[in-house]
Order: sequence, then C-alpha cells, then structure tokens
Amino acid sequence: MSSEPDVKITSEPLHGEHPVVLMGFPGNGLVGSIALQYLVEQLDFDLIGNITSKYFPPVAMMANGVINVPVRIYEKGDIVAIVADIPIHPMICYEVANGIMDWIAPYQPREVIAIAGIVTNEPEKRVFGVATHGEMLERIQEHTVVLPMGSISGIAGSVLTECKIRDIPGFGFLGETVNTPDPRSSAATLAVLNTLYGFDVDIDPLLEQAADIEATMHKLAEEVQRTEPVQKKEYLPMYG
Repeated sequence: MSSEPDVKITSEPLHGEHPVVLMGFPGNGLVGSIALQYLVEQLDFDLIGNITSKYFPPVAMMANGVINVPVRIYEKGDIVAIVADIPIHPMICYEVANGIMDWIAPYQPREVIAIAGIVTNEPEKRVFGVATHGEMLERIQEHTVVLPMGSISGIAGSVLTECKIRDIPGFGFLGETVNTPDPRSSAATLAVLNTLYGFDVDIDPLLEQAADIEATMHKLAEEVQRTEPVQKKEYLPMYG
C-alpha cells in the first residue's frame, strides 16, 4: 500500500516547451506572493493546477465567498507561475521544494526563478540577485545588486538548492523590504522581470494600490511572522 506523497500536485500537463518557472511564497514583505499574483492577473494567465500537502496549514483560502486552493499553478505560453498564499514552515521546506522540482524537472525548464524578500530596513527598494551558476550572473548584474556572500533561508533557498543539485539554471530575486506587506518592493521586482523577460506589466496600478494591498495582506504577514524563526545576526548574512 503506497503512502501519501509529501506534496500532491494536481495539474494539466504544461503546454510550453522548456518553460520558465516563477515561484512566489509568502515570506519577508510578502514580496513573492504579491508580485506573482499581480503578474498572473495582469497578463491573464490560465489557472491549470494546484499543490497540496499533508504538511500545509489546515486552511482554505476564500475570496468573495469562493474557496481558492492556497498554492496554485498558472501558465501562459512558456511561462509557469507557482503562487502561494500560505507560509511554508522551515521544517518542511525541503519536502515542498523537492516535490515541486520532481514535478517540474521532466519538462526540462529553461530557468527557475524564486522571488522573495530581504529585510534591510532601507528605503531604496533595490532588488538583489543570485544565480546557481557563475556565468549566469552577467545576465542580471546590470539589473540587480548581486549578493556577494551569505545564505538564503526558507522555501526560496530550498528551491535554489534543488536547482543547483539538479543542474537546472536558477535565479533568486530578492526585493528589499521592511518585513511588512510591501507592494512597492514587489513592484521593483516586477520591473526586473519586465526587463529580463519582456512581460511589459504596468506596475503603476500596483504602486497606486499599495495602501489597500498592505491592509488586506496584513493578517497574512502576521501569520508568516508567527511561523518563521527570528533571524539572528551572524557573521554571514542570511536572506529570504
């Protein structure tokens, strides 16, 4: 009798060849979640699947009376976006990242991009970048601040580690944030994606609606802060 998988993915087959896969999970500033949800709405991505796990919090998301699966898979052309509304506890990041990569690897993704936040308490809203291979940095160094050393925590770090192990090209884009719902940091990250992938997403409405988004996402940010460990300052910085 087979046991229940750590991560259960129910999805239509991907239509694009060698897709670019974007991932955004709640974390510092909710940067990844806000950015990718806005992206899929603005560009009319198709909802093609969902991800569940026995390790996820026992919660069902709801909007306007309609239940929404907390982790969703969207697709448009050769772009896939995995968007989450729930935080992933550090104890299960490996299982979740490994399960997602097991599903996506047979499609031979061209690139995997993990979008997250980095707390600096500075106002610039810079976007920091990392890559799984040194030669990939040339592509992003004019558009991001390349991190010199340290570590990336949480699900973004686990995804990038899986990319490195599996020899799948991966980027991490970390929006500078103050660890409250931060649409402005998400907009800065989207501006980088616009440049690198030609999305042409209008970020002005996101900036104009920043106050409303900050209010509606506040409860989710509190949940993230309860489930993620406090990061202590070390000699090597930790990001994520």
